Amino acid sequence: MSPLELPPDYPRIRRVGSFAELAGTPWGDGVNALCWERELPAGCGEIVAALGAGEGLVTLDEARLRSLRVGPAARAAIEFMLADLRLLRERDLDPVLNCIHAYPRDEEPGPVVTDVFSFHADSAPVPADTWLCTYHGPPSEGLRNDEAQRRVDLPATRAALLREFGGADDEAFRDYLRENCYDLHYAPVAGARPFSFGLGHLWRIATDYPGSPVPPCVHRAPTPPPGSPSRLLLIS
Repeated sequence: MSPLELPPDYPRIRRVGSFAELAGTPWGDGVNALCWERELPAGCGEIVAALGAGEGLVTLDEARLRSLRVGPAARAAIEFMLADLRLLRERDLDPVLNCIHAYPRDEEPGPVVTDVFSFHADSAPVPADTWLCTYHGPPSEGLRNDEAQRRVDLPATRAALLREFGGADDEAFRDYLRENCYDLHYAPVAGARPFSFGLGHLWRIATDYPGSPVPPCVHRAPTPPPGSPSRLLLIS
């Protein structure tokens, strides 16, 4: 399945025109994803090239970015990313900017894969949102809630989890699913089409928390084809 562009007819996504609207719009009317669409400055590829090769996730701070020997286009892109970090920190959030060369994978995934390449919902014990922006490399992907099915509700998967659990399908089993985050992972239904979060757009998406007025936004990190460039990703 190749991701579509941002779907114009999906009522759970609302486009906004400013950071104030992105941050200040309450969840309601079924909307669980807000997108501030923006024109991304050129130069992010030059930033990745200047950072050089690496492994795993490399966290970037302002000092590292400003020390890079890059041209004017990349300088403008650096300021664009630093401005996003400042906006989120001013809201008492803790954003992280990563250069992602590779994500860790589940070494023994079992019946449900729980790494970031699986469609999933983020969760929190209190009201909280996830903020995302991809500046370079394959963008994050979303899945419509009506095209997603919890993997723990698939009969074959649930039977395999019950065998692993070694007990009955009762409250203790449901606690086991929650403790291992199995209940947060989703499978696309037949014919589902993921959509792309795009490059440069700042997203605020709903998480799974007690009392949330909307369902969580189902999303994943993209599975990069061989030779794909490293990602520049802001997340909070």
